[in-house]
Amino acid sequence: MRLSRAEYKEIARWTDQLRPTRQCMKTLKERFPTHSQSTLLSIFSLEYQKRTKRTISRHHAPDVIESHYQRYLSEAKAHPAAPVLLELANEVDLSPALMARIILDRFLQGLEGGMPSKTVLSGMLKEPTLIPDQILAKNIYQCTINDCCYGPLVDCIKHAIGQEHEVLLCDKLKERNLSFLDENQLRVMGYDKTPDIILEVPIAVEGHIVHWIESKASFGDDHSHRTYLNEQFWSYWNRFGPGLVIYWYGFIGELDCQRDRGILLKDCFPTDIVLCHAAQQDGPSHEPE
Repeated sequence: MRLSRAEYKEIARWTDQLRPTRQCMKTLKERFPTHSQSTLLSIFSLEYQKRTKRTISRHHAPDVIESHYQRYLSEAKAHPAAPVLLELANEVDLSPALMARIILDRFLQGLEGGMPSKTVLSGMLKEPTLIPDQILAKNIYQCTINDCCYGPLVDCIKHAIGQEHEVLLCDKLKERNLSFLDENQLRVMGYDKTPDIILEVPIAVEGHIVHWIESKASFGDDHSHRTYLNEQFWSYWNRFGPGLVIYWYGFIGELDCQRDRGILLKDCFPTDIVLCHAAQQDGPSHEPE
């Protein structure tokens, strides 16, 4: 789905008033019924992460951490069955999963008399039954499953969705009998930084030559696309020639402005593919440098 920058900004404005709970997606879908839930979730996640980066430092101030922790202890004692940590996170506009990490870290400091290791902390966030306090464990679990932007559950889902779309891309290429090398094959060949797919025989899409394809199971906004250009796409272009980026959940249409320079954007697998056998001789080398 291609959105104009104005359409994207309208959705982004709506996300400002929402918290990263699963209920927020119902609200967004009701407001923008013609957009897929996956696109709306991706946009909300992008915007919420920007908001978090602007405000997270104040939640890590020692006095604020202590205030959050003491309030949690007080309310958990008074209402042991209530989701007090989730409610506190929503009240102070902090991701529930990030609030869970802050409170668990503070709890373990009191228990162990020092800073807990990241391994222990991450392990308990992934498996709250390891936490030696049943009420806190329940609250940590509630925060994790109710956060749609951060936390171990979201990380697992994002990883699985990313892999699912890479498999989908490979299946589409095989259906068209297009010969390619995937990321794993390229690593074995000695590459350290590669696109998801390098085509052994280049193709033309909408009149543009394509040597490589990158799959992004996300929405392409200004910030993320600029970051990808600088950290990935231009380096792929330098090494392998022009390529195609698929933002499966859509992108801001105005960003598709680098076609003449060799980077094409699509929101689905292209249907008008033409094999470019002649371009194979002139294409970039597949030998690692």
